[in-house]
Amino acid sequence: MDLLIKNGTIIKAEESFVGDIAVSGGKIVCIGTGLTMQAEQTVDATGMLVLPGALDVHTHLAMPFGGTVSADGYLSGTRAAACGGVTTVFDYPLQRKGQGIIETVEARKKMCDPEACVDYAFHCCITDLNGGAVLDEFQDAVSYGITSFKCFLVYKKEGMMVDDGTLVKVLLKAKAAGAITNIHAENPDLIDMNIEQFKNEGKLSAWYHYLSRPEFVEAEADKRAVHWATSVDAPLYIVHMADKEGLTAAAAAKAKGYDIYIETCPQYLEFTCDVYKREDGRNFVCSPPIKGQESQDALWDAIKSGMIDTVATDHCPFQSYEKDWGKDDFTKIPNGCAGIENLYPYMLSAANEDKITFNRAVALCATNPAKIFGCPSKGSLTVGKDADIVIYDPKKDVTISVQNMHSDYDHTIWEGKMVHGYPIQTYVRGKLVYDNGKFVGEPGFGQYIKREPRK
Repeated sequence: MDLLIKNGTIIKAEESFVGDIAVSGGKIVCIGTGLTMQAEQTVDATGMLVLPGALDVHTHLAMPFGGTVSADGYLSGTRAAACGGVTTVFDYPLQRKGQGIIETVEARKKMCDPEACVDYAFHCCITDLNGGAVLDEFQDAVSYGITSFKCFLVYKKEGMMVDDGTLVKVLLKAKAAGAITNIHAENPDLIDMNIEQFKNEGKLSAWYHYLSRPEFVEAEADKRAVHWATSVDAPLYIVHMADKEGLTAAAAAKAKGYDIYIETCPQYLEFTCDVYKREDGRNFVCSPPIKGQESQDALWDAIKSGMIDTVATDHCPFQSYEKDWGKDDFTKIPNGCAGIENLYPYMLSAANEDKITFNRAVALCATNPAKIFGCPSKGSLTVGKDADIVIYDPKKDVTISVQNMHSDYDHTIWEGKMVHGYPIQTYVRGKLVYDNGKFVGEPGFGQYIKREPRK
């Protein structure tokens, strides 16, 4: 054996028990109690929780936006992931007019291969069908391992938005190819109308970022996306759900048996729109914006009930001086916040505080995303799966600071937040990549995950 982890409390989505895990060749080969086989390394996890590595299925690394590029590239972003117990990262390459899907993804893969510290996969954002050629490529893309395609119902002026007809074409083609459609749902016309009004009135602080994209602006697009997906009976994954009204509509469709999945993010669970009234409110600017207390309460209720399927981060940080571009005009603020290193500690801290169970945290951050996005070797501590393992100390309190994170950004919205319990080790395919506060992995160790089509 290469690795033997003994006496830890093993957490699965469906059960918890004290036991041992044996690892060989990067795979889990045995789970039991009192295992006595010889191993090159034995770890005593008495008093610790042993968890599957998380999958952050929503990140934007080295992403061009608002005249700059997000602060974390593939090296620093995946390094930070490892240090937060995330062992697989999904990025969103952006297909543009004249480009194909595989062409778009391969360009990003070439950037990621030499830098990735954990395993990685890609969705692909579809912005232009190129006369139908992109739709014709869906089946080849699925064979390549890209089994999810994202559409934007917003960012019209940026040339990223798709109209309703294009969305339905993508929904149908993705379904036929064994893929799923991801959707960013906001209404651009209402946003543009609000922005124009606020500019004319000289209302340009970060608070008006929220008021330009309030709950009902997201909700309308959520409900429209759900309407089209249910009408053509195609699978839909709603990214970064933040509002109560849209959540209610999506949950109702799920309850009727439609193939609808809902993701939310830690920032929507922790903060409310009041952050935009703060002196540093621009640092919290993301889209959709953080919403009001009623929406946050609804998100937590859906987390607990199982209506929300996954928690991911939408990790897209920018440097403080870049955020400062919009200190006097919210429309100039690059949209995005940090989160990749905070995802698992935050949700596990919620479990430590009895808001949810540890099993639910594992389901949200590991097991469900692996199932939804076709990663059968990930997401669970099960014999035959990759040995992506996190050892977690439930008694270790950590106060998050830019000083103890492992990204390349110079500030974090999580500054000063104390989480109760913290990962002390992370293994990717049996290799130790994080150890008690230090990254000990290697850039380039991460492997591309070729995902399986939906059945």
